Amino acid sequence: MTEFDDRDPMNPSPLDSKDLRLWSMLLHLSLLAGFVVPVAGLVVPIVIYVVKKDDLPGLEAHFNVVINWILSALIYGLIGVILMLILIGFVVLWAIAILTLIFSIIGAIKANDGEVWEYPLSIRFFGRR
Repeated sequence: MTEFDDRDPMNPSPLDSKDLRLWSMLLHLSLLAGFVVPVAGLVVPIVIYVVKKDDLPGLEAHFNVVINWILSALIYGLIGVILMLILIGFVVLWAIAILTLIFSIIGAIKANDGEVWEYPLSIRFFGRR
């Protein structure tokens, strides 16, 4: 007896939707890995996307949001390092860290609800949403 997959690729099953919500939530929360291991906040989201992009096409919108924030935070961080000469840079770097924490948690909650949430203050490099 052979079993075959009779799912319609245009109408994902609830399991696919559940998987998409789970992996998109993990994608947002993977930004927090950077607080434990410095470069992990950049590497882990990319690894999650590369591994799951073929199985979950809806993950791309979440990846674009996350990668846009990573690039924006790097730019803001460079500005903060330059501003450290006049001591205000320390405040900028702390603000970026706090915003990364808050935005990733809100993004994960929204992703679990099935929504794509654009991070405020994020420069749009990728995505057309």
